[in-house]
Amino acid sequence: MIKVLITGGAGNVGGALACHLVQKGYQVVVVDNLITGSLHNLPQGYDNFTFIECDVNCYTDLSAIMLAFKFDYVFHYAALVGVARTLKNPIAVLEDIEGIKHILSLSKNIGVKRIFYSSSSEVYGEPVEFPQNEHTTPLNSRLPYAIVKNVGEAFFKSYYKEFGLEFTIFRFFNTYGPKQSVDFVVSKFLNAALKNQDINIYGDGDQTRTFCYIDDNIEATTKIFEESLYINEVINIGNSKEMTILELAQKVIAITGSLSSIIHLEALKEGDMTRRQPDNSKMLQVLNRDLLTIEEGVSKVLELKYYISAQSQSLNVFSA
Repeated sequence: MIKVLITGGAGNVGGALACHLVQKGYQVVVVDNLITGSLHNLPQGYDNFTFIECDVNCYTDLSAIMLAFKFDYVFHYAALVGVARTLKNPIAVLEDIEGIKHILSLSKNIGVKRIFYSSSSEVYGEPVEFPQNEHTTPLNSRLPYAIVKNVGEAFFKSYYKEFGLEFTIFRFFNTYGPKQSVDFVVSKFLNAALKNQDINIYGDGDQTRTFCYIDDNIEATTKIFEESLYINEVINIGNSKEMTILELAQKVIAITGSLSSIIHLEALKEGDMTRRQPDNSKMLQVLNRDLLTIEEGVSKVLELKYYISAQSQSLNVFSA
């Protein structure tokens, strides 16, 4: 059985990937320190799944796990995430460089075939062209999170050149789904709208983003893994449909039939880039189909949130 390690696997994307790979029959181990991840995101009731609470920045703990399992493949998704959280904890963000070095060194030593690295749209900083393609990285962002992702990409490329350790770098753009925490914009807006609470926007709301539904992300990354695509390359993973944050709030209110009002707060002093739009032509070639629209994705989130809530209530009644 092929053994796969997912670091940060209790997060939104990592957890969805873990559930998908476990169902396909891989032996999956998730390590996560649960600072931002949740056990609710993980597969339940599978013999081919193991969760270990671990901080990948701690070499001793991580090395014991990797030496014990001798993984075939690694998805390194562990990172301190969220604009507000990373701005408040810049040193903790920089410490993630240690985790990257640990993963690479240990993977080289145990014979991992390929590592998949979760990079970010933040490496583009304040963009210099649209759409943003994988060959243009302006390196103009001063944010610790963006710096770490850029440094991480350099480490992966250097380990390949020096040791032949193969990699694929995923530059993730905003990915949302039913299990995403309310730290992030789509889930935050949905949570407020469903409660008829005010939806807060920083500044005038003209800053743009693109939004990728979790299933599109997982299908693309899994196909890249299983079909040995984009080896030693960088690929944008995200939707290319650009919209303003104000438009997103308006769409969420319309879809949910909410009575929420939109409140404009003072603009953030840093960390809120003006535009984001990936060149996702590689991703579209992998999927050979269009991505879900924000309307389709939000509707799926609402359906699944209702289902998850109903299931939880049934379990509570049963246990009582």
